Amino acid sequence: MKKLVIYNHGKDSMPWGEKTFQFAEVAKRHGYLFESPDYQAHSDPDKRAEQLLAMDLSGYDKVVLIGSSMGAYVATVASESIKPQGLFLLAPAFYLPGYRQAEFKPTAEDIRVFHGWQDDIVPPENAWRFCQKHRIRLNLYDTDHRMLSAMPQLTEEFSRFLQD
Repeated sequence: MKKLVIYNHGKDSMPWGEKTFQFAEVAKRHGYLFESPDYQAHSDPDKRAEQLLAMDLSGYDKVVLIGSSMGAYVATVASESIKPQGLFLLAPAFYLPGYRQAEFKPTAEDIRVFHGWQDDIVPPENAWRFCQKHRIRLNLYDTDHRMLSAMPQLTEEFSRFLQD
């Protein structure tokens, strides 16, 4: 069985930052291939979603999308077409000005959302609004938008997510 995790980085991040490497290690331990597309050429989140949708995923039996901030928006929008087994969303950039979609139809067998109480980029209330509408549990941590201080907990959660 070919399994793939796709990490979708945030607006000002790069495809292989600190978080990416940590999630890639977890994915590989669970037998997944791991990709992190480079979205730096597009600042428009909907162009990034189009780039993700252009990937050929036909050879994979199981696909999991991770997204951080704008990358979580990209993963969620793309999930409507890709229909991954899992969506793992960090500080999702939902309900922000300039983003085309304000209504979402996340399509995945399992969806997890994580956000920081101290996030001054995307208010935690936005994640709560999304989770409340779609009946998804919101996991809040005492951290900022980048969530780096919560990485030990997040990688542990991701490992359980892939195991389930």
